[in-house]
Amino acid sequence: MPKRFVVAASEFTDLPRFPVGFELAEALTAAARDLHGTGTPDETMNTAVELAVRLLPDAEHAGIAEVQRGGRLRTLSWTDETVRFAAEPRQGGHTPHPDWEQLWTTPVVRTADSEADGGDNVLSGLGLRSALSLRLRADRRRLTVLTAYARKPQAFDEVATRIGRLFTAHVSLALESATVREQLTEAMRTRDLIGQATGILMERLDIDAAGAFDSLVKASQRENVKLRDLARRIVDANTGKGNRGVGER
Repeated sequence: MPKRFVVAASEFTDLPRFPVGFELAEALTAAARDLHGTGTPDETMNTAVELAVRLLPDAEHAGIAEVQRGGRLRTLSWTDETVRFAAEPRQGGHTPHPDWEQLWTTPVVRTADSEADGGDNVLSGLGLRSALSLRLRADRRRLTVLTAYARKPQAFDEVATRIGRLFTAHVSLALESATVREQLTEAMRTRDLIGQATGILMERLDIDAAGAFDSLVKASQRENVKLRDLARRIVDANTGKGNRGVGER
């Protein structure tokens, strides 16, 4: 018999309980609303790991990590310290999850029982017997993985896997949206900052806008400093926050 899908009570009060047949769709809709309501990629991932515990049957912990080619990783978000330790790099910064290598070619990997081969690994040492790892996004250099953990063996069946794949599809879309939004916001801030720095140089050096921008670019190249950072330095100097600008040598 397939497991009945139940959403646990939590701070995500929008997640409703509906009769079988509507429950999963409505819960995923509410989860998507929570995910897309976040403002930054970090907030999206923090929300995603909390939702994963509540949406995936038998999940007790969850985390998101970025894995680079060769196994090096960076933990991005976790529900608790247990997960942080589970994904913590060992022996030169390599992942304690060798199964994650399969995620370069497959969207999901399940660990049925971490003690099956004697239990000599990080997961069994933390009392985590089962893991469900789902690929969020990948390119040639790195992949982003959402992993749910449970303390009992064989916790994640085909039902949990299907729910997980549906859920991570929503997470991936929300994460991409938040990333693009953050990049656009940063681009606008950078444009405004460079515009302010250009205006300061126009007044200070008595040159036109093209000349001021050219001066800014050359100074950036000469000092091997990003244009944005140099512009911020000039603006800060002009507002009395210190740091010398292009014309203050």
